[in-house]
Amino acid sequence: MTTLADPVPGGRPGDVERATALGEELSERGVHGIVLAYVDTAGVGRVKTVPTAKLASAAAWGVGMSPVFDTFLANDSIVSTDVLGSPDGDLRLYPDLDQLVVLAGQPGWAWAPVDRITQEGEPHPGCSRTVLRRAVSEAADRHGLTFKAGIEIEWAVGQGPAEGGDFVPALSGPAYSATRQVELSDYTADLLAAFAAQGVDVEQIHPEYAAGQFEISVGALDPVTAADRSVLVRQTVRAVARRHGLVVSFAPAVFAQGVGNGGHIHLSTWRDGVNLHSGGEGRYGMTAEAESFAAGVLARLPALTAVTAPSPASYLRLKPSQWAGVFTAWGRETREAAVRVVTGTAGLRDQAANLEVKPVDLAANPYLALACLIAAGLDGLTSSAPLAEEITGDPARLDPADAAARGVRRLPASLTEAVEEFRKDELLRTALGPVLADAVIAVRQGEIAAAHGLDDERVAAAYRWKY
Repeated sequence: MTTLADPVPGGRPGDVERATALGEELSERGVHGIVLAYVDTAGVGRVKTVPTAKLASAAAWGVGMSPVFDTFLANDSIVSTDVLGSPDGDLRLYPDLDQLVVLAGQPGWAWAPVDRITQEGEPHPGCSRTVLRRAVSEAADRHGLTFKAGIEIEWAVGQGPAEGGDFVPALSGPAYSATRQVELSDYTADLLAAFAAQGVDVEQIHPEYAAGQFEISVGALDPVTAADRSVLVRQTVRAVARRHGLVVSFAPAVFAQGVGNGGHIHLSTWRDGVNLHSGGEGRYGMTAEAESFAAGVLARLPALTAVTAPSPASYLRLKPSQWAGVFTAWGRETREAAVRVVTGTAGLRDQAANLEVKPVDLAANPYLALACLIAAGLDGLTSSAPLAEEITGDPARLDPADAAARGVRRLPASLTEAVEEFRKDELLRTALGPVLADAVIAVRQGEIAAAHGLDDERVAAAYRWKY
């Protein structure tokens, strides 16, 4: 007879006992169910939920879910690869108890990210969380490096009652204005209260540029936890909005024209507790390794966009002169550059200095995006790649000959172009592994086919409520 004391492989030692105690504690706090969350290849958050009483069982044996979701599109159509996309097989979802959080915005529920494990107890090759964890581990083992990461969250707040149709902004005030802050004061105050209750370290929350748009920044964490936090923040933003009769969109382009929602990634590289982006002898205090890391990211940005900007709607946002970072250029505090070198305020630079990668939106699977960025940066660091001359101002205004001499090129202007760049990039495909790399290509091709023949307005409408 199998018992909870004899779980099948897949969980971590001690998780069953810990989950049993947690389940009892959660029940006493009025938590009835646990959301088990992950992000698929298309960038859509998928979940299963279990009663709180079954948390120990989930920790012991996992919760079943089909691997077919690795090849789901944003519209829930299914594509396939040589390995994925069939109705066969099963995976087990194992909750990470270290990241389990009681959801202040959803009374009665707790939330935990999952690792996806095969029935034989091995990591599933399509599990993006596992891929990112492996990238972080290899950086530590081979180079003695660690990372801190943060993902900005931009979203548009609309009038209710339900998602699914046109977007009507819930704000009327100017961009960044005090009027906007007042208009949604109760909503954003409840958001801050929810994040505080959930242990989320909020750096700032404020009205943004586009219609109905807000942005939140949270404290930097290790990459896996930062990606988890990105998923949790969006869950909370949406849930609190619902309680206020509002709807939200994280889509790259809520409308066909204008500024979209970004998901800029901030990333810094550390060794022995020292930030390599500060205190060095290179430009703006970067060490030679930090400069080469930035050069590695820049060199692979065209291919990276297939991962960081994975939706047809992403390319409605990635337009020149809209602070989206659509050229392979870097600059200190230059918000039109694809890689912005953030030095931080004097006195805090040893902690605050980082790279901000701008051609990223929230259709991206955050685990895949961070794994690929780390792989690209480490390739530059390992080869001591030289960092090109920096730019100032808007690179769209550079003379074409000057841009070519500086190595400044336009990033892909469509998902089709991005996929072709990704196909050619062996390093990024190797970083993901063949099963997941093939899934990325197949899903992107599926999205291209789904959007074929649609004008910009219909592309925006098709993806407005998907992420």
